[in-house]
Amino acid sequence: QVQLVESGGGLVQPGGSLRLSCAASGRIFSSYAMGWFRQAPVKEREFVAAINGQDLIGTPRYADSVKGRFTISRDNAKNTVYLQMNSLKSEDTAVYYCAARQSTLAVRTTQYDYWGQGTQVTVSS
Repeated sequence: QVQLVESGGGLVQPGGSLRLSCAASGRIFSSYAMGWFRQAPVKEREFVAAINGQDLIGTPRYADSVKGRFTISRDNAKNTVYLQMNSLKSEDTAVYYCAARQSTLAVRTTQYDYWGQGTQVTVSS
């Protein structure tokens, strides 16, 4: 079992930055692929970014809407995955969730086994 807790959300002006964190506990975090998803009101949950576990090669993947602005990273010593969000736009407003799966990174919500409770990000002036 893996428990995930997100933090770092809040209110930010357009063009600003936030860094989300997702702390994991439980089984061997370093071997899990980690993903970030988001869900805006009345919309389906959508893929944002994902990164493989330390034993697998491959670069992180990003949704086209965040490519060049968001960066996913992980610190296995701290059992934490991060999402650095720069140049934020109003359309980035959503609840952000982290997720884990014991395989290669994936982009569908159904492919992940464990989820956090989410953290709200609001981009507004």
